[in-house]
Amino acid sequence: MFRQVCSRLCPGEESRVGTRTVYVGRRPASETDAYIAAKFCDNRIVSSKYTVWNFIPKNLFEQFRRIANFYFLIIFLVQAIVDTPTSPVTSGLPLFFVITVTAIKQGYEDWLRHRADNEVNKSTVYIIENSKRVKKESEKIKVGDIVEVRDDETFPCDLILLSSSCGDGTCTVTTASLDGESNFKTYFAVRETSGLCSVEAMDSLSATIECEQPQPDLYKFVGRMNIHTNQEVKARSLGPENLLLKGATLKNTKQIYGVAVYTGMETKMALNYQGKSQKRSAVEKSINAFLIVYLSILVSKASICTTLKYVWQSNPANDEPWYNEKTRKEKESFKILKIFTDFLSFMVLFNFIIPVSMYVTVEMQKFLGSFFISWDKEMYDEEIKEGALVNTSDLNEELGQVEYVFTDKTGTLTENSMEFIECCIDGYKYKEAGDGLTETDGPTGMYGKASKDREELFLRALCLCHTVQMKEECQTDGPIAPSESKCSYISSSPDEIALVTGAKKYGFTYMGTENDFMRVKNQQNEMEVYQLLHVLNFDPVRRRMSVLVRTHTGKIFLFCKGADSSVFHRVARDEVERIKVHVEQNALDGYRTLCVAYKELSQEEYEKMNRQLEEAKIALQDREEKLARVFDDIEDGMHLLGATAVEDRLQEQAAETIEALHAAGMKVWVLTGDKMETAKSTCYACRLFQNTTELLELTTKNVEECERKEDRLQELLLEYHRKLVQEAPKLKGVKRSWTGNQDYGLIIDGSTLSLILNSNYSSSHYKNIFLQICQKCTAVLCCRMAPLQKAQIVKMVKNSKGNPITLSVGDGANDVSMILEAHVGIGIKGKEGRQAARNSDYAVPKFKHLKKLLLGHGHLYYVRIAHLVQYFFYKNLCFILPQFLYQFFCGFSQQPLYDAAYLTMYNICFTSLPILAYSLLEQHISIETLIANPKLYMRISDNAMLQWLPFLYWTALGAFEGLVFFFGVYFLFQNPSLEGNGQVFGNWSFGTIVFTTLVFTVTLKLALDTRYWTWMNHLVIWGSLAFYVIFSIFWGGIIWPFLRQQRMYFVFSHMLTSVSVWLAIILLIFISLYPEILLIVLRNFKRAGQKVTKHLPSSGTSTIFMLSQTSSTHSFPWSD
Repeated sequence: MFRQVCSRLCPGEESRVGTRTVYVGRRPASETDAYIAAKFCDNRIVSSKYTVWNFIPKNLFEQFRRIANFYFLIIFLVQAIVDTPTSPVTSGLPLFFVITVTAIKQGYEDWLRHRADNEVNKSTVYIIENSKRVKKESEKIKVGDIVEVRDDETFPCDLILLSSSCGDGTCTVTTASLDGESNFKTYFAVRETSGLCSVEAMDSLSATIECEQPQPDLYKFVGRMNIHTNQEVKARSLGPENLLLKGATLKNTKQIYGVAVYTGMETKMALNYQGKSQKRSAVEKSINAFLIVYLSILVSKASICTTLKYVWQSNPANDEPWYNEKTRKEKESFKILKIFTDFLSFMVLFNFIIPVSMYVTVEMQKFLGSFFISWDKEMYDEEIKEGALVNTSDLNEELGQVEYVFTDKTGTLTENSMEFIECCIDGYKYKEAGDGLTETDGPTGMYGKASKDREELFLRALCLCHTVQMKEECQTDGPIAPSESKCSYISSSPDEIALVTGAKKYGFTYMGTENDFMRVKNQQNEMEVYQLLHVLNFDPVRRRMSVLVRTHTGKIFLFCKGADSSVFHRVARDEVERIKVHVEQNALDGYRTLCVAYKELSQEEYEKMNRQLEEAKIALQDREEKLARVFDDIEDGMHLLGATAVEDRLQEQAAETIEALHAAGMKVWVLTGDKMETAKSTCYACRLFQNTTELLELTTKNVEECERKEDRLQELLLEYHRKLVQEAPKLKGVKRSWTGNQDYGLIIDGSTLSLILNSNYSSSHYKNIFLQICQKCTAVLCCRMAPLQKAQIVKMVKNSKGNPITLSVGDGANDVSMILEAHVGIGIKGKEGRQAARNSDYAVPKFKHLKKLLLGHGHLYYVRIAHLVQYFFYKNLCFILPQFLYQFFCGFSQQPLYDAAYLTMYNICFTSLPILAYSLLEQHISIETLIANPKLYMRISDNAMLQWLPFLYWTALGAFEGLVFFFGVYFLFQNPSLEGNGQVFGNWSFGTIVFTTLVFTVTLKLALDTRYWTWMNHLVIWGSLAFYVIFSIFWGGIIWPFLRQQRMYFVFSHMLTSVSVWLAIILLIFISLYPEILLIVLRNFKRAGQKVTKHLPSSGTSTIFMLSQTSSTHSFPWSD
């Protein structure tokens, strides 16, 4: 396969299967060629879920996947078809309300995504057509179009570079939004097209491009360009250095022309996206589990009542009289059909045990609650003038259940800014002071400073050993301009810019390279010119880079810089001892360190090495291995000059945020496309790795120490597994050890990860071993990750044992895949575009805001919604249990206990607003306390408040209160004459008294649980009770006289005239709430003397607050 791919780089008649042919300018390359327009996708980007045409059916399908919604749809159909004791309106109206509100909410959120897509798809681009610049919308670009892109513009699709404003046909690009690297990269045009810099010249180009079909790897591209000139066809190979990727940005180049080869959803950026899927929280999964239990209870109740009905009617004395028309008709029908219809009727009668309105309340709580995140002033960033953004409110409570945090590095943990801090020359540490060097510290027992020659040689090495370029407008051929200090540098490595800038501050200024001659202005303002002979590029195995230069006197120098581990063994030991102490101290301070060395070569040595280099560069086989051997010979026997310290500036409070996440029990992994050395330094700086952390490496460097990489990788995996898992079975997983136990950190790169995750490699056994190793480490760093590899890592952890809740956070398009893969995706509104923010569930300005989002908002939202869910099941069980018990006293005749209006409005009007306000405003602990004490987060972890034990507690509480309501009123009716005039109450009065006691009890129960009182809580709690009383009076005294039936006429008002009823209601409310009151008193007595109310918003006590204050993660107030 590899040979087949390589063969496409050269002319020939090889098979073109698996390739596409692109006609440049969408016209035939020659007059004899027939141009057949191939069908490729358009250039639209789609991140939305719905369209105008599929919104209603698709949204309805998704909503009726929910058990409660589908159940109530069936109940509504049964009520509409079968003769049932209640009206279809009692089920249809709440269901319609739930479906409508949810559809409006989800439609609005998808409209926001449509609007964001249109901003990209409708952006303006310029196409070359018929020797003219034609203005078009981005979505109308087609494969083969020649596109003009200008400085600081983003490439609208994947382009092959044809020419640029630079004379050499190169352009500078930043791919920060793709691979996370904020540095600049150089791309090249083929020689034959690099001179076509005008619209007319570009339109005259006759060429075709043969390239591979779209694939997601950002760093691979195979193709060739066939250029037709004067009946001659020239074939030129194309590689990744010729392909400008969609999402990357043109820098330091006035304009370029490129031909579109991949568009729309076939671009590499789009192929690295994961398809949007419906994310469902752990709370919703718990709701579905609880619904199954309550459905079982419902079916059991209906089955019991159906069975007992026929047992009761088996006695002729209990059967209905012959003149009852309905009964006679039933007797004439089939027995099985009759039993089935009776069963359905009981199902309808008891169906309100399933809280359909709970879903709409949950939806409203999530939707309205999301505004509190957006309105949070502490999450507003003055620099970008923006605050937090909620794209998907369905996952608010999931923010309180996160176990794994996967974060990008560049632009997420760091600010993409590096600064030269200090340097060490011959063992003496120097810091900036004015225009020169000031010695601040030296080797132990020594005073003074390095010689002048060594200082200048060190600074010249910094000015020469790099791949830095200057912006065109900064370069000058004449005398030094006064404004030269404002010139800016660009490079593929940000620390190279920091080093060159640092040397400039010390008096040595790099003035650019022209025609392979590097110019440096020294401290005496004299221009020094060096001929650049060779660049020995950096690679992750050598971990160093070198340059060979010739001075104006003819001397040849090799200057080298690299990691200490790659340089120290190539210099004298005594030189190492002078520098090592400073390097180690700088590493402890979290700085990026590089060592600088040099070597002088004779003309004969250079000529010999030059021949070896040229032979290695033109080799077609094993080129990289041959170059590595030559580099190794050249860089041997050097002299150490010193070392540098560069600070990769972290975002504000990034380290504190990671520490807080660790303290909250979360495991933080860093997934980055950056180099291992850069990422490793950042991990130390942000305290992901501690000084005591023992690092385990699974990288290309140590895997390739053996000829068979797979065998070496297997050895390392088994060695690490034995060390971390088998020999340390009591190690507490990945939580950071604060008790002195050994901490382990793992570093892995993309190439090694590919070997582990490859399905063809030793089945899934080693994948499981790798996962176990990761779970035993306190921190994991994955570097050189492609976007899809980031998503694979997240998916691997997400699907591991226990299905832990995962969160991904990033700021670039390269992070979108892992953001979509995780349970919760967070986008940073950084400098790398808004792809991540647009595709995330939540977007925040800075990484530090993650602390409040999770520890504050996430904690509170989970507690609120957990209480909401349990409360709904509790109050519906209280509601329907008396209905069930009533059947035992009415001959199982399916007679409702409550009026139809009460059945319909109980969940919609009488009891919904208090719990909605509670779930939006409650603070069992102040948000400041939650942030200051991250360990409180662990007390709600693992979905602690929606486990089976608290569910059974709430169910038992509902059953107890339902029994109290029914039998309390039943015993009251032992004396049916409840009024002074001897008038008796009927069955509707009985049901109304039960319902009144029910409404007041469940509402007052919520008042007892409320800890953070606001005017809104007072309004909805006392207002709901007042509304019930007013409605009941209005309903029985004004509405019923105009209806055909008058069963509820004046019932409620008549009931209020009885002192006995008043006394009974008050007594039953007190009995029902007595366990709750007793629990509060006992808990407060137990906590007397303990300082548990510090920084709390009010002094009340609630059951929910007790849940969060227990000493064990899974202990509850009823466990004592």
